[in-house]
Amino acid sequence: MGQPTHARNTGWWRSAVIYQVYVRSFADGDGDGTGDLAGVRARLPYLAELGVDALWFNPWYLSPMKDGGYDVADYRAIDPAFGTLAEAEKLIAEARELGILTIVDIVPNHVSDQHPWFRAALAGGPERELFHFRRGRGELPPNAWRSQFGGPAWTRVEDGDWYLHLFAPEQPDLNWAHPAVRQEHEDILRFWWERGVAGVRVDSAALLVKDPLLPDFTEGRDPHPYVDRDELHDVYRSWRAVADEYGGIFVGEVWLPDTERFARYLRPDELHTAFNFAFMACPWDARRLRASIDGTLAAHAPVGAPATWVLCNHDVTRTVTRYGRTDTGFDFAAKAFGTPTDLALGTRRARAAALLSLALPGAVYVYQGEELGLPEADVPRDRIEDPMHFRSGGMDPGRDGCRVPLPWTSEAPHAGFGSLEEPWLPQPAGWSAYAVDRQRDDPDSMLALYRAAIAARPVFGDGPLTWLPSPDGVLAFARAEGVICVVNLAATPTELPARHELLLSSGPLDDRGRLPQDTAAWLRA
Repeated sequence: MGQPTHARNTGWWRSAVIYQVYVRSFADGDGDGTGDLAGVRARLPYLAELGVDALWFNPWYLSPMKDGGYDVADYRAIDPAFGTLAEAEKLIAEARELGILTIVDIVPNHVSDQHPWFRAALAGGPERELFHFRRGRGELPPNAWRSQFGGPAWTRVEDGDWYLHLFAPEQPDLNWAHPAVRQEHEDILRFWWERGVAGVRVDSAALLVKDPLLPDFTEGRDPHPYVDRDELHDVYRSWRAVADEYGGIFVGEVWLPDTERFARYLRPDELHTAFNFAFMACPWDARRLRASIDGTLAAHAPVGAPATWVLCNHDVTRTVTRYGRTDTGFDFAAKAFGTPTDLALGTRRARAAALLSLALPGAVYVYQGEELGLPEADVPRDRIEDPMHFRSGGMDPGRDGCRVPLPWTSEAPHAGFGSLEEPWLPQPAGWSAYAVDRQRDDPDSMLALYRAAIAARPVFGDGPLTWLPSPDGVLAFARAEGVICVVNLAATPTELPARHELLLSSGPLDDRGRLPQDTAAWLRA
C-alpha cells in the first residue's frame, strides 16, 4: 500500500466531482449516535451509484472535538468515535476498488491544546518555540488581534505568558518559522500518502505564517501580519515536492479577495487547486453569477489551474435555505436566528444551481446532503455545539444547522442514520421526508437530478466556456461538442435554442417548451 502510485490518472482532479463527507453526520455504523468510518464503508455503494470521483473527508483524527475535529491531537490516529487507523485504510482501499479516490483534511495552522507538543509547552518545555508564546503588555495581551471566532486571539497561561490562537483557545497556532513544524507536516503528508490517499485539503491555507514581530493589525497594512504572507509559498513549494513523489494533489482553503494573490497559490510548483469561495457566497443573481464565473476563470487562466465550484460546505448555510431568503448571498457576519425562508423557492433555485455548477469547467464539490436537497436545520439552542455560537455571545446560530445527520431510511428510527442512540445533533421534525430511500426511486427528486447530472456531466468536457447571447437575467453558455447550459433567473420564461435536444432540466418546461424562472437546462445540438 505504501508504494508511490505514479500510474494514476494524473489529471483526474481537473474535472472531478468530489463529495464532501462530514463523518460525524454521514452514517452511524455502530448505533452510538455518531457517524463513523463503518457507516461510510457501508454506504460506499450509494456514493458509487451517485457517480462521484472522490471523497473529501473532514478531519477524522484524534481530537477533543472542540471545533468539529479541526482541533487535532494526533494526525496519525483516527478518533475512536470514528473507528481505527486500520478501518481508515480499509475505507481508502474499498473506495478505490469502486473507482472513488480519497482526499484527507490537514489543519496546518494550529493543533489541539491536547496535542503532545502543546502539553509539553505548557509544562515549560522547549516546545514553546513551536507555538507563539509572548509576554503581554502589562495585563493586556501582546497585541489586539481578534480570533476568527470572535474575542481576543490570545489566552494567558499560569506563568503569565500568552499564546496565540486565531481560532478557539483550544486551537493554539503553530510557529511555521520553526523547522520542526515544517518537518512534522511533511512527515504527516507522507504518512497519509503511504496509506493510499489521492489528495490533501489544506485548511486555512493562507494563515500559517505570522509576522515575527506580531504587530497590531491596522486597516490597509501591507503586508498583513498573518494573512497571505509571501513566506507561505516556500512552504507549499516544499509540500508540492512531496506530493509529486506520490502523484498526490492539494486543494487549498484560500479565502482571498485579490485574484492575482489567490492565483499565486496555484502556480505549477505549489497547490493544484483551491476552493472558490466567491462563487459559493454569490447571490442568486444572473449578473453577479456571470461576473463570479468570469472572475474565477480569469484568475485561474494565467497559472493553468482548474477552477473549483461549490454551493455549500460544512461551514455555510445550506443552499436550499440560502436561496430561499431575501439575501441569497452568504456572509458569516449576516447569520441570524429566525431568518424567513421560502423552502420551495430555495429548492427550485438549488436544483438550477446544481446544473449550473456541474456544467462549468473544472472540479465540483458536493457537500453531503446537498444531493438530497436538505435545508438548514434549526438546532435547539441547548444542543448547539459550534464554538462560533458561544464566542459570539449566542448571537450567531453557528454552523451546526448544516451538520445535522443525514436521513437514509424514512421509516427507521432517526431516519436510518443509526438505529440505537439519538444522533449527536437532533434531526428536525419531518427530516425523514428527505431520506435516500424516498428519493432513490422518485424521478423528480433532488437525488435523481444529481445522479443524472453527474452521469451526463462528461459531455461538457474540460475545455473552454463561451457565453451565448441571452436576455437579461438569463445565463447561457456553450461548452465542448455543441453542448450548452441555459439558466433562467429572469421573471418570465425564456425560449430555448432551436434545433437542440434537451438532455436534462432542473424542472419542467412550460406548455410552450420554454424554460421557466429559476430553472436550468442542458441541451445538445
